[in-house]
Amino acid sequence: MKRLISARKRTVGTKQTLKAVERGLAKVVYVAKTADRHVVEPLLQICAEKGIPVIQVDSMQALGKACRIDVGCASAAITEE
Repeated sequence: MKRLISARKRTVGTKQTLKAVERGLAKVVYVAKTADRHVVEPLLQICAEKGIPVIQVDSMQALGKACRIDVGCASAAITEE
């Protein structure tokens, strides 16, 4: 998670992260274990297809905090380190 915190550019949220993966911009994707499966499943599938590593994070709150936002976050990605 330190890598996500120190990243120069990142996406926050499943819609933005999915777009980054589709465009080939995402280097690594973070997904909260507490996120609703139907929300993150399409993201997990495309990451598997494109060979993008996915890191599971304990909670949406922890992922949101790592992204420097005050609310929980289902997924995020590093687009530039």
